[in-house]
This record gives sequence, C-alpha cells and structure tokens, in this order.
Amino acid sequence: MTGTIRLTAAQALVRYLAAQMTEDGERFIDGVWAIFGHGNVAGLGEALERAGNALPTWRGQNEQTMAHTAIAYAKAKKRTRAMAVTSSIGPGATNMVTAAALAHVNRLPVLLIPGDVFASRAPDPVLQQVEDFGDGTVSANDCFRPVSRYFDRISRPEHLLTALPRAFRVMTDPAECGPVTLAFCQDTQAEAFDYPQNFFEPKVWRIRRPEPDSRDVDDVAALIRTAKTPVLVCGGGVIYSQAEETLGEFATKHGIPVIETQAGKAALAQAHPMNFGTAGVDGSACANEVAESADLVIGVGTRFQDFTTGSWALFKQPGRRLVSINVQGFDACKHGATGVAGDAKVALEKISAALGPHAANAFDPQSRLDWLAKVDAHCSARTNVPQDYLPLDAEVIGAVQRTSSERTVAMCAAGTMPGALKLLWQAPQGGYHMEYGYSCMGYEIAGAMGLKLAQPDRDVVCFVGDGSYMMANSELATAVMRRVPFTVVLTDNRGFGCINRLQMGTGGNPFNNLYRNCNVEAQPEIDFAAHAAAMGAHAVKAKDIADLEARILAAKDRAIPTVIVIDTDPMHGPGEGGGGHWWDVAVPEVSERDEVNRARQGYLEALKAQNLVD
Repeated sequence: MTGTIRLTAAQALVRYLAAQMTEDGERFIDGVWAIFGHGNVAGLGEALERAGNALPTWRGQNEQTMAHTAIAYAKAKKRTRAMAVTSSIGPGATNMVTAAALAHVNRLPVLLIPGDVFASRAPDPVLQQVEDFGDGTVSANDCFRPVSRYFDRISRPEHLLTALPRAFRVMTDPAECGPVTLAFCQDTQAEAFDYPQNFFEPKVWRIRRPEPDSRDVDDVAALIRTAKTPVLVCGGGVIYSQAEETLGEFATKHGIPVIETQAGKAALAQAHPMNFGTAGVDGSACANEVAESADLVIGVGTRFQDFTTGSWALFKQPGRRLVSINVQGFDACKHGATGVAGDAKVALEKISAALGPHAANAFDPQSRLDWLAKVDAHCSARTNVPQDYLPLDAEVIGAVQRTSSERTVAMCAAGTMPGALKLLWQAPQGGYHMEYGYSCMGYEIAGAMGLKLAQPDRDVVCFVGDGSYMMANSELATAVMRRVPFTVVLTDNRGFGCINRLQMGTGGNPFNNLYRNCNVEAQPEIDFAAHAAAMGAHAVKAKDIADLEARILAAKDRAIPTVIVIDTDPMHGPGEGGGGHWWDVAVPEVSERDEVNRARQGYLEALKAQNLVD
C-alpha cells in the first residue's frame, strides 16, 4: 500500500506538474509564467519558489501576453510540450481570457491557473471579487468556461487527484487538445492534505495517433480514383501530426497539387514542386485556379476557415465533392464532407496504400512557376521613386526574404501582414508561424519570444504593425531580461491600415482607423525605436528598403531582441503576385452613400457563388 505525503494543494500541484513527462524524457509543462497577486502569491507563489528548477518560474509583464508566449511555445513544439500561466483573481485572471480563446480556436495546449475567491466564503467579498447577485458559485473565472477545453474549480485539496489527470488528458489528446483552466481557490491553495505518494511518480504522456476507420479510407480512395481535378488543402493538423513528409510524398505519388491554409503554410517548403501556395481570400493566383477547378477538395487537418474557402465561394466546380481528414470528428464532418476521423499521417498513409499507383496529374506545373516569378518581381525594391515614397509591405517582405536562410521563421498575427505573408513569403519547411485562427492583435511580440524559446536554433523574424505593437509590446522587456533574441520588423502606417482598406472596400468613408481620420486634437508622432530602446532592445529606424536589409543582417548575432522600424504605405495591400478572392463581409442594406449602395450590389452578386454544402 502506498504511503502519503502531506502537502498544501499548491505544493501538490507543482510537484505533479514537474513529474509529467513526454516520450522524449522532458517535462510536458516546461515551466510556469507568473504574475503574482493576492490570489496566488501566498499559496502557489510559495510552492513555485520551493520547486526551483524542478519547475522553473518566469515573470512576465501582462497576463494575456504571458499566455500568448506559452501558446506560441506549444505551437512551435507541435503540441508535444506546453507551459502553464498563473495569475491572481480578478483582472489578472480575466486578462487571460483572450489568450484562452486564442488557444481554443487554434487547438493549442496551455495550462491556465488563475487564482479564485475563497472556497470558505468567509471573507467575501474579497478584493477584486466579482459577485453574481443570483448565483453564489460564480466568480470572474467562469468567463473561462466557454473558451476552455477543460475547466475545473479547485475548492478542496483532494480535487487535484482527479482534476490534474483530466487536465493532462485534454492537453495531450490530439482531438480534444486546447486550453485547460484550473481556477484555484486561494484558501484551498494553502490547505494541506495527505496525498498518495504514487500520485507524484513520473508519468509519460503519449500523443496518440488515432487510426481512421477502414471504410472511410476506402470511401475516400474511391472518390480520388474517380476525380479528374482533385486538390489537397493542407491545414495545421499536418504539422501537429508531423505529417509534412507524408503529405509531400502523397501529393507527388498521386499527382495532386497542394494548397495551404495559414496554419498549414510551410508544412511543405514553397520550393516543393507540388506546393501551389496559399488558398482563398489572400491566396495565390495558381492556388485559387486549382481550387476553382477542383472536382474533389481534400482537406487534411484544416478547419476550412472562411479565408481559406473564400467564404465558401472558392470551390466553383459544379458537383464538387469535399473530403475532410481530421483527428477531430467535429472538423471532419463540416459542410457535408466525407469525413475521415483520424491522425493525418496515418490516414494519408492508409489512403495512399488503398490508391496504389493511381495518379491524377491534372494540373499545370507552369502556373506555379509563373506565380513565383510574379512574387519575386512584386517583392523587389522599387527604383526611381519620388522623395516622399513610402515602401509597400511587399517590399518589406522582399527585404526580409533576401536576408533569410533555411533557418528563418517569419511570424505574425494580425493586420495587413498576415495576408501579405501568407501570399508572398516563400517559406522553407517549418519557416512560418502565424496565429490567424483568432487573428489576435498583440500576439506578435510575446509570440516571437515563445517561438524562439521553443526553437532556439531558428532565426525568428517578427512582423508587427504599429497598431498591434501599441496594443501589446511589454514582453519585449521580458525578452531583453531573459536574453531571448529575435528580430522585430515594425511597419508603421500610422494606424489600422488593413481595416481602413476593408472599410473603404465596402463603400465606407475612411473613419477612425488611420490616425488622420480619427477624432483627435493632434496627430501622434510616435517614436517606436525610442520606445523599444527604452525597454532595452536594440532599436533603429530604417530609412529605406536597402537600409532595412542591412539592419536585418546586422541583427542576426545579437543576444537581445532587435526592433527595426520602417514607415510604409497604408493604402496598398499585398497587390500583384496573388489571385485574391471575395470575402463575405456584410455590407449595409440601406445607406445614403452611393459607394455603399454599389458595394451592396456587388455583395449580393458575390453571395450567389457561395456553395455551403455538398
């Protein structure tokens, strides 16, 4: 019979986390990001200090961005490892709700441990307590329920005996993977309990590879054999399954071109002959051409987000069929798809075996080469420009591309650059990290730090607009303190340029997006280089594209983050080199503006192309 050990609930949680291992012999939870307050400093703070390097603790600047760092780490680790994040009760906890939603949408593991109110209720209401007038069991942490894959409130020390194994099951389950929230009552953290010693024995968590049903495999193989113009849509599930090589082999053997989503980009290198680039609203001309003509669309590890599908107007071929290979049955059965619920790598291998030597080969390889040539031309630096010329985002991408190597990873999250990078960045395999499931402004700086921590041998280049930088930049100071080097390319277009263009594209007046169209007493003159330098980064402003290239090269050997600011044109998007596609953004039915009424008519015409179900 096992013995017991008397620990506080907080000490027990920390000891358990430190003993949960990967198949590679590493801790699954690499460490804990913490900002302490009265909801976690006395209990969990004492336990973490006592643990030392057995479960390291790192201090961040903001609860949301600490969690963004943890999420980026898990994404870069292909969901094989994760981090924990703890906050006090109240605003510290609710600051993390946005990050929880981000992890939920992207199916990424993170362990969130917000402090909670007193389980005893004796001192109620405590500082920062949110009281529900009709429900005494509710606290601010109930905000996490809809954005957590697993939620639990630890109000007794022995709750950990069931809650913690459940939490790890979710974080390591490829189908259920996502954020876990353990709302930890602050008095419970400090209470002691006699825990079974075997509860703390090291445990290895394996990432399962669920095999698809053989009947589903046969159904998909039959569809592929009869298809004349099939296409593969590569999603993030290919990367999390570590099926990159398998996808490339499948596409080559069976003659089916691959088009990419934001999450699936760089599963295949852009140089791979079967990679036709990204699809949809911000898709390449050649990718959208094969998508429009496809009579069979085969999604692999994708959620079929509206940007990928052109709001379900991209796949135009009459009678086209849809297949969805996904570890999560919810995603496998979307939009009337023939679903294959299973691991992407295993499913592709089994479907390939069922197909034998069959190959479609109904695509034009030259269209891909023509598109890449256009991208090169569009991303080159303009010459003979006027003195007041502002570079395009494409030129900025071209500058980074020319200084890149096989080790470079381009990363971003929101604004203009995600669409531009998806379209124009020619990634090596693994050379792309984009948070576009939630498209969360403010992810960039924190995400770059998490990415670099996960992949220290990679050259991380973070693209961020001035709008996103203003929303969340404080983890730059953390990266300086921890000596986590990466390069930030900050494109300053004086506002929210991407949404300003969307506003105008739907017939609206420029309003409240660019600073010049805002209700302000004076136009801001923000010195972003001085701001970043004040946090300890090496920060400079590039005067033009040539200068940007030189400064990127100079940043490669620094031990701290480098921030390079460059002014850009707010009025132009990705431009040439792409195909682009309609996106369903509802236009007002009634307006006094002729521009809106014209946009409405165009919108109604475009709606006719939507093909929502098979």
